[in-house]
Amino acid sequence: MTALDRCRLYAFVDTAYLAGRPAGEVARQLADGGADIIQLRAKNHSQEQIRKLAGEILPVTRAAGIPLVINDEPRLAFELGAEYCHLGQEDFFDAGWRHVGELWRKLGCATAGRQLPGIGLSSHAPAQAQRALQAGPAYIAIGPVFATATKPGATPVTLEYVRWAAENVRIPWFAIGGINLSNLEQVLAAGARRVAVVSAILCAPDVSAACREFKRRLDQWPL
Repeated sequence: MTALDRCRLYAFVDTAYLAGRPAGEVARQLADGGADIIQLRAKNHSQEQIRKLAGEILPVTRAAGIPLVINDEPRLAFELGAEYCHLGQEDFFDAGWRHVGELWRKLGCATAGRQLPGIGLSSHAPAQAQRALQAGPAYIAIGPVFATATKPGATPVTLEYVRWAAENVRIPWFAIGGINLSNLEQVLAAGARRVAVVSAILCAPDVSAACREFKRRLDQWPL
């Protein structure tokens, strides 16, 4: 399994962009293109629907040695054996959690004798990042860097926040939000070495080719 600190291209199987394509097939295209980590994002889907989608994706990610992230559902991530779960600020802090260990204890997973998924946390400002870091996540997301249709109501944090993260965050972090091949160099020049990309890959005519081009450009900037 690819270690998190070696993951550079964070890709998505986002149901909002599948356009009728099977989740497992999209995951295979992402893996073939060199995605290092894949998140299943299925907003407004039931747990059973997410479980079914994960059942299509997990054989692909396991065969490729790619970690799978389940969005929003920590208990389900644990039950599925996913490597990570991603939570927004509101899903974590507004739900009453203060530390990752507390979350797993209160969900009754910490005593199961099994590997717990790592938790990734979103952040939209330095204060949020500092709060997130104190919670003990495996990684944090920095964004949205640019305006994005994936989060239409979110205010872009701009490259200034990317520069702040490059100077202050010491665990793996991923720049996210509106990143595409036209602005990728700006994000990398600001200090990012890992990016999370949704629409610029999932809406590309060739998903695998889009991944390969992102990876080629990322690899020009050493970790």
